[in-house]
Amino acid sequence: MARWVAGLDGCRGAWAGALLDLDDPERHRCALFADVASLLDAPEQPLIVGIDMPIGLPDRILGGGRGADRAARARLGPARSSVFPMPPRTAVYAPDYDSAKAASRAASEPPFAPSIQGYNIFRSVRAVDTLLRARPELLSRVHEVHPEVAFHALNGGRPLGLPKKGVRAREGLALRRTLLDAAGLPAALLDARVKGVPADDHLDALAALVVARDILDGCAVPLPDSPERDAYGLPVVIWAPAVRECR
Repeated sequence: MARWVAGLDGCRGAWAGALLDLDDPERHRCALFADVASLLDAPEQPLIVGIDMPIGLPDRILGGGRGADRAARARLGPARSSVFPMPPRTAVYAPDYDSAKAASRAASEPPFAPSIQGYNIFRSVRAVDTLLRARPELLSRVHEVHPEVAFHALNGGRPLGLPKKGVRAREGLALRRTLLDAAGLPAALLDARVKGVPADDHLDALAALVVARDILDGCAVPLPDSPERDAYGLPVVIWAPAVRECR
């Protein structure tokens, strides 16, 4: 028997992926995938995939972001800026940045516009949204996560205090690796970063995998507690690990 789980993180126009067989932890692999479907349809057929990409796009946004965004930002506290509030669906599908800002302001209360950093991921958001609407059977397998929310939980619900980029990146990445090791990931998997995947994207994919494992085990935590769904039935929820309760 094999119970594969996986994590995905956007990486330079592709996806950094990590897969682990929970029934035989010596079986694992990391790879760069061209798209999300490539991992889902891979020979391992992962049961659960944690993906660092928004899923569920409400038609109207209240309170400055989706309920999932607000819950994640509240949990992160000082690190809340790592969660980009997602605008309404019309903004995500707008043809350019100016149109996206206008569409967001028109369908949000209070009105807000996406940052350029948020806008830059809209192409990937649309790709995931299109895939899940075309193949709704995947909704039981694909779940939205956020790496910094995951690391915050793995750190005992405390802020990490160290970034993964910038002058203290080495310390920040080392801390995140330590947390993943403590969460029970095999050392060989931690070391399995493939060519073309930056160190932070590799660790983020592994954090997404930890959340996928806890979702399969039934102990992951939904943010918010009572998720909504968008007009297409896609869930609006960010999943966090509960490793200390699980292990």
